[in-house]
Amino acid sequence: MEIVNPNVATLSNFEVMKHLQKLKDGRKRDKPHGQLATITYETLRYLENTPCNGQTSDSITTCLKALEPFNLNKPEKLMLINSPPTTALEIQLMIEESEERLTEEQVQQLLKIIVEHFPHVQKASDENDDDDDDE
Repeated sequence: MEIVNPNVATLSNFEVMKHLQKLKDGRKRDKPHGQLATITYETLRYLENTPCNGQTSDSITTCLKALEPFNLNKPEKLMLINSPPTTALEIQLMIEESEERLTEEQVQQLLKIIVEHFPHVQKASDENDDDDDDE
């Protein structure tokens, strides 16, 4: 297999999941193709347990618009979409030189934007915290 243009676009986990779901639905009518069917199934199974399962095209689009004032590069935005952070530490890990580029207030604004557009992420984080308290 030859890569013709390696930088055409980067896809979010949500986009990959939707594409694979269409591929899987199309394959139901055709004969399954062994390894492709297995890879599609395993990848979908993984992605359905990630934050992208609760995302929509609209939530991603509006979130990206809300992130514009922060001057983030494309890979940073993609990381924020694929693995929405719930703490300031996670933002530090995702955004290069975040200490110099972002103030504490901006970090809190970023977290607020993420929770606003992806509320399912905060709920999942809260449930994990509750599980930890029970032990």
